[in-house]
Amino acid sequence: MRFGPFTLDLDTRQLTRAGREIHLEPKAFELLSALVLDRPKALSKADLQERLWPGTFVAEANLSNLVAEIRAALGDTARAPLFVRTAHGFGYAFSGDAVALPGPREARPARLSCWLESDGRRFPLLTGEHVIGRDADVEVRLDSSTVSRRHARLVVTAEGAVLKDCDSKNGTFRGNERVTSPISLADGDTIRIGSVLVTFHMSAAFAATDTHVEATP
Repeated sequence: MRFGPFTLDLDTRQLTRAGREIHLEPKAFELLSALVLDRPKALSKADLQERLWPGTFVAEANLSNLVAEIRAALGDTARAPLFVRTAHGFGYAFSGDAVALPGPREARPARLSCWLESDGRRFPLLTGEHVIGRDADVEVRLDSSTVSRRHARLVVTAEGAVLKDCDSKNGTFRGNERVTSPISLADGDTIRIGSVLVTFHMSAAFAATDTHVEATP
């Protein structure tokens, strides 16, 4: 993921600027990764504490200390944040613009491996990030008043496809299950974006490498 002058590599667990690594403690890296992946949604302190210290009681200061470490690494400030915003009385959110970059195995031109279908239209999904919504500039545009401008995000990698809701007004559903955290998709999954039904498909070659494991931020 790239934002501003920084690159966040989730595979190598490195934060870099102009090719130089910026040190982050493991928990701080996990926190930054969670905020970036769930952007622009604000994550509650309780949710973040459970993700970082599952099943363990920790003082709230531990979380605020990690946020301070991240801000120091990014040159960010609490009063005028560029990247990490405080949702007062609730938690934190990533407020910058981030772009998913192809990994080393994905640098070559990608072949069509999966796609969405809706009302006779097909939306090819190559490797990378695809925003689903009503805005004119999104990759998968669904023209319906029940669809938010930037409703959901679908990320395709060599390992599979992951669907995330972007804090939409009317929700994102896989079948009858509301998408409240990132989930893996399988061939033939029916997705409801607002009131619009779309079907996810993947080619046999792509599906053979898919582990169908629930994604975690």
